[in-house]
Amino acid sequence: MVLSDGPAGVRGESWDERKTSANLPSPTALAASWDEALVERLGALLAAEARRKDVDVLLAPGVNLHRSPLGGRNFEYFSEDPVLSARIGCAYVRGVQAGGVAATVKHYVANESETDRMTVDVRVDERVLRELYLAPFELICREAGPWAVMAAYNSVNGHTMTESPLLAAPLEEEWGFDGVVMSDWTATRSTEAAGRAALDLAMPGPRSPWGDALVAAVRDGRVPEAAIDEKVRRILRLAGRVGALEGVAPAVAQPPPPPSPEETAALLREASAAGTVLVRNAGGLLPLDRGALRRVAVLGPNAAVARTQGGGSATVHPDHVVSPLDGLRRALGDGVDVVHAEGTRIRHGLDPLPLDHLRDPVSGKPGLRVRYLGPDGAVLGDEQRFTARLGWLGEPVLERASAIEVEALLHLDGAGRYRLGVAGVGPFRLEADGAVLVDEDIAPEPGSDPFAAFLDPPWRSGEVELQPGHEVALRVHHEVRRDMPLASLTLGIEPRGLSPEDELERAVRAAAEADVAIVVVGTTEAIESEGFDRRDLALPGAQDDLVRRVAAANARTVAVVNAGAPVVLPWRDDVAATLLTWFGGQEFGDALAAVLLGDAEPGGRLPTTWPGREEDVPILSTTPRDGALEYAEGLHVGYRAWARSGAEPAYPFGHGLGYTTWDYTSVHVSAPPAADAPARVSVALRNTGPRRGRAVVQAYLRRTESAIERPALWLAGFAGVLADPGEEVHVALSLPPRAFAHWAGEGWAIEAGGFELLVGPAAAEHPLRASIEAPGCSL
Repeated sequence: MVLSDGPAGVRGESWDERKTSANLPSPTALAASWDEALVERLGALLAAEARRKDVDVLLAPGVNLHRSPLGGRNFEYFSEDPVLSARIGCAYVRGVQAGGVAATVKHYVANESETDRMTVDVRVDERVLRELYLAPFELICREAGPWAVMAAYNSVNGHTMTESPLLAAPLEEEWGFDGVVMSDWTATRSTEAAGRAALDLAMPGPRSPWGDALVAAVRDGRVPEAAIDEKVRRILRLAGRVGALEGVAPAVAQPPPPPSPEETAALLREASAAGTVLVRNAGGLLPLDRGALRRVAVLGPNAAVARTQGGGSATVHPDHVVSPLDGLRRALGDGVDVVHAEGTRIRHGLDPLPLDHLRDPVSGKPGLRVRYLGPDGAVLGDEQRFTARLGWLGEPVLERASAIEVEALLHLDGAGRYRLGVAGVGPFRLEADGAVLVDEDIAPEPGSDPFAAFLDPPWRSGEVELQPGHEVALRVHHEVRRDMPLASLTLGIEPRGLSPEDELERAVRAAAEADVAIVVVGTTEAIESEGFDRRDLALPGAQDDLVRRVAAANARTVAVVNAGAPVVLPWRDDVAATLLTWFGGQEFGDALAAVLLGDAEPGGRLPTTWPGREEDVPILSTTPRDGALEYAEGLHVGYRAWARSGAEPAYPFGHGLGYTTWDYTSVHVSAPPAADAPARVSVALRNTGPRRGRAVVQAYLRRTESAIERPALWLAGFAGVLADPGEEVHVALSLPPRAFAHWAGEGWAIEAGGFELLVGPAAAEHPLRASIEAPGCSL
């Protein structure tokens, strides 16, 4: 069986630009759609991609919560709320597994941050664990039946998760999970304790503490043979389900046919638009009047080179990416002058050398020549590659190679002095026409996560004089560690260009001369990534100054925030409109153009709270103390914590304007909850705006008089609905008994009495209210 990383694409067995993958919007964008049917269709696309790449098990979705906005991997998780995370996660799993591919729900459990992720012990109360952090896993296991779960690196209450009793109960014994529990990569720390636990698969193979050591432990009676039987049984069950076990019919006999490239692009455009959140639209600037446009300024560091995914093991190589600049030029056509200026630079260090400036010295075609050398210097293999940013993760060649050599012929348009360099960890030697530019054993940042050093490695450079029309022969020699399953090598150049002041002025002039200014700001994979948490919530570089200056030059300024998770926007009241687009996937630019021009509605609602100021965030730090991270806030996470603190965020959980307006007219409770039946609620609302649109009706519960501690409010259910202008629609909500229940130590219980029902378009806006009387009972 072949396992591959997700969740925003299927990488396959190698990290290789020649083996492209469909690049979906980030999980935060999927959750922002609040659209389970759409997410299920995207899961089906992922299954088709997995089958195309001969992948049996997709290592996704991640359903950890956004406990702190500093979480480096928040873009890869759905939401700060367990109900939204669970329902979107269920849809994702159903879509993937309907295609005959196993989904792996991860990272079990309480893996909400990256700082010291390999060793941190998360201290969390049992009720909090049950009601918040285990809740998405539970609902997905009960309702979607995932075929695999991944145990996390961290410990919970003193037990590393690959040895934790939580693997047996509640996962298997209470929820009925019958799939495979695998470790995160290298997370299996022991032979005996992990062997006795309900961990079935130690990844990656073949290196792990199991193997012959586990055989010996079983023979000596230190690990029961019955434990091994159960692991084997679960692995064989998984193999049977995905069609890898001879003589056993797969769970899906006839997977759906794969979509065409055109169908894939259309679905990804739809998903990107559906997750885009309009949080400000002063004066109704959006959608733009296409016929009134003569000149459009598309500005910002993410305008021409969009960020479509975060950093980490989930990174894929799409066969194309549509940037905002590309998308708008294509949508507006030749009749509109679309001008561009970067305005400010947010990347530091090396830019990978562009393919059109490199020639493989062997084939003579664009690209580089890569050779793998054995301990004796003999060439084990060579290949042509088509990117100057190379990575190898768990590939067999790393087990045999002692060094990697890269050669290329470089030509640049202008003569002069340039700084060329390499990025990576370990011994590197870079030569240009035989002259040594770098010769150093490059060390990772002190205390950095090994994977972080792989994803965002340090770099070194040297100066070279380039003559007109002359090709420079570049050669890199990199010694690799044969005991490490990963390596990275970037051959790059330090960029040259206008001074920061001149580049900013160029953008401001372009804005002043345009009918509308669209400034695309955001983060990078060096800021939002697996392996480390964010240092702060600010946009990197001088982007805040860029937006302020552009808005001052043109009152018709639209800010597009291309970040996978919240950033602070101190200029948010200075611009006419703001769109939050997350990491929008490979079709981001076309989807953005459709939203800006009104061909698609920005359908998103926030799956996580966006703060106005970093100092207002109720839960910020992700740094353990003495090896432990205390979840001392208890049940009060996300919008619950904001409501408790009294601080006002920039944009609350659930918020999103769309292109029409709504009047919530009535709410009716037709049935209270029972131990075995949901509460039933009907909500009426009317589209009072000028165009057809989608609303997301959100139902929250609150109980101010209670014998137990409770959050200020909590999401109980939601539903999306479409309506034409002037149309009134009725939405049926089914609020499950668990929405009213709390963990009572030995099980779930509903406290008798009245719960207040709050209905509206966001966690902070409840135009409709009702009372629901609940019976006292156990579930």
